[in-house]
Amino acid sequence: MNEICVGLIGFGTVGSGVVKILQQNKEIIEARVGFPVKLKRIADLDVTTDRGVRVDPSVLTTDVRQVLEDPEISIVIELIGGIEPAKAFILDAFRSGKQVVTANKALLAEHGAEIFKAARQAGREIAFEAAVAGGIPILRALREGLVANRFGKVLAILNGTCNFILTAMDENPGIPFDDVLKQAQDRGYAEADPSLDIEGIDTAHKLVIILALTHGIRLPLARIYVEGINRMDPFDVEMAKEFSFKIKLLALIIQHGEQVEVRLHPTMIPRNHPLARVDGVFNGIYLRGDMVGDQLFYGRGAGKEPTASAVVGDVIELARNVIGGQVGRVPPLGYPQNRIDTGGVMDMQEVVTNYYLRVQALDRPGVLSRIAGIMADHSISIHSVIQKGRQQSGTVPVVFLTHNAREKDVQAAARKINDLDAVEGPPVIIRIEDESLD
Repeated sequence: MNEICVGLIGFGTVGSGVVKILQQNKEIIEARVGFPVKLKRIADLDVTTDRGVRVDPSVLTTDVRQVLEDPEISIVIELIGGIEPAKAFILDAFRSGKQVVTANKALLAEHGAEIFKAARQAGREIAFEAAVAGGIPILRALREGLVANRFGKVLAILNGTCNFILTAMDENPGIPFDDVLKQAQDRGYAEADPSLDIEGIDTAHKLVIILALTHGIRLPLARIYVEGINRMDPFDVEMAKEFSFKIKLLALIIQHGEQVEVRLHPTMIPRNHPLARVDGVFNGIYLRGDMVGDQLFYGRGAGKEPTASAVVGDVIELARNVIGGQVGRVPPLGYPQNRIDTGGVMDMQEVVTNYYLRVQALDRPGVLSRIAGIMADHSISIHSVIQKGRQQSGTVPVVFLTHNAREKDVQAAARKINDLDAVEGPPVIIRIEDESLD
């Protein structure tokens, strides 16, 4: 062996970033691997558009078989995204005896079991650091660096689009959600169809992967409570500031004895919390390990170069394994396959946390006491309450912060409050992650 040959499927934004890194950092990569890493073939449906990097035309092809069936290529990089044909390409790569690098979080979250089984049966490996948090090496840290720890709590900001929107709403009082979304699209931070981001699906895919690495639980997406930011009201963002909170789209994994709660939704966190300082398009993962204590991973969670850096890092890892003749030294999810579980997850209705409730109520005597009475009937203890000025509709916003309450009780109380004639529309509910309120 005198070189490691790589094939790339998908020459889009991240793909062109991979090419740039392999070209620009060629010497340092060779020094660290011990052999040259050669990009032998690039497959894409479009091989004519200028990607901002120079590539020998003979390397480009529209026929993916030239990557999958080339006996000299030992590592295939899949960067087309989506489920199909990406899944078929990866399975074919294993059958052809190739190692695989991917950034495809949706595929791994929804079909990971099949993919990992195919890799194991073929005696090959799949690496996917770029699937979660872009250039932040969180998966490798969980799989190897922090493997001696039990994780009592994981709180994570994993979507730069949502974090940009929430940051802008926090910094620009009263700005509507749709206006900030348009800004994100104009700056290239949000897709033309942003639904996967703002509805939380993108983050949920990443949460599935992190949960497997921290707790050895492979959970179908349908079993995770997911709530996006698409209904975020600037009033609630301002109220959060009044209570010294910031709102973040937070993925949460919290251990409770033999059970773990797993949820994803807009969350109020104290403004002095480490994650409250993670703003703009940045990502942050806050971990609490029983041996290492609290740790924060912070950086660019998306973008051409950061994500491509993670991809090339995986290429280098697999190249070293190819050279050393090692396969499967570290399981892809950090646990042997027979130790991956599908249970132990708490029902969302049984989750206990603190809550922010906003009720639009008519400004009449006795209304506030009726609302408080309903909350008391459902075992919800009020920490504080603020009533704001009358609005044009004749209603006033009444905001409650609660002590620890059970999700099932809060939802039942919200339905009863919504039934009151003196209330306009269902209460707004935002969960709070603040240990001082417990």
